[in-house]
Amino acid sequence: MAAASTVIPINVGHIDDVQELRKTKPTTVPERFVRDVTERPTTLDSTTTTQSSPHTYIPIIDLSKLVNGNPDDFKSEILNLTTACQDWGFFQVVNPGIDLGLLESIEKVAKDFFMLPLEEKQKYPMDMEAIQGYGQAFVFSENQKIDWCNMFALGFEPDFMKRPELWPSKPVDFSETLESYSREVKKLCKNLLKYIAVSVELKEDVFEEMFGEVVNGVRMNYYPPCSRPDLVNGLSPHSDGSAITVLQQQGKGSYVGLQILKDNTWVPVQPILNALVVLTNGKYKTVEHRAVTHKEKDRLSIATFYSPGYEIELGPMPELVDENNPCKYKRYIHGEYSKHYITNKLCGKKNLDFAKI
Repeated sequence: MAAASTVIPINVGHIDDVQELRKTKPTTVPERFVRDVTERPTTLDSTTTTQSSPHTYIPIIDLSKLVNGNPDDFKSEILNLTTACQDWGFFQVVNPGIDLGLLESIEKVAKDFFMLPLEEKQKYPMDMEAIQGYGQAFVFSENQKIDWCNMFALGFEPDFMKRPELWPSKPVDFSETLESYSREVKKLCKNLLKYIAVSVELKEDVFEEMFGEVVNGVRMNYYPPCSRPDLVNGLSPHSDGSAITVLQQQGKGSYVGLQILKDNTWVPVQPILNALVVLTNGKYKTVEHRAVTHKEKDRLSIATFYSPGYEIELGPMPELVDENNPCKYKRYIHGEYSKHYITNKLCGKKNLDFAKI
């Protein structure tokens, strides 16, 4: 999610809408979606919904213990948060302080949007330069393999990021619901960053002071069933370009579609009822993740990205650099990194090379 910039037009070739493919050719996977053998999600059977890797092994943070817990609960949960960020770069947060009804409502309006006729959704075409609108993103050549996924992305902040012409009129309650959801997730991001700061012994408001006019946007991902989930990626392996990402996974009637790379093994993330997935970045580990598809079931996810202002200069914090932890990254303007991120295809952690010394 970034500000639009002037770039040389590129030829991305014809891109099939995967929902339409599923309707018209339910057993066909066009060659452009078929991954090279080394890129296929064969490490784990992507159709599995078993507890082969139970979610109890995935870090879980109870936000209520940080916000309202007694001193012992607070200390214990801060330690859990430290471990989750250092060892995983990822955790699921329970009791996030967001009304359950709102979580259900945003899921419903997002799903209803994707179920609209194609011609209605195409009124809001993807702007590849800004990653806003409906369609495929991060596609930069006609030969590039693409993901088995439809996206709908919108910017919230700063004000110039908001593109009213891309906000849909249907479903009728879409905009109101998304605005309410965004406000609540923003509060969650601020809270989480406060406690992340405490976990590395910084003052709790350090990130809020540093971030300036924050960049905030959402991307909704819809993965229809695929007749050959072993050949395609739902979403290519990547790490996010935001400071923190909050992901809402569809919990009911779906499958385990999110996977994170842990010790060179793809680990499925079993959704926990009413929990949100959080992915971190910076001093703490940034996690590489991907989405896989299912032969019979669809899946929806909603990702909110929370980042510093485009004009903010970022770099290693002096308090966290010493002889044992030498500086590994250069200082840079966040807007420059953001532009770099959205003008390159999703490819593991390759985008981190931008900031490495």
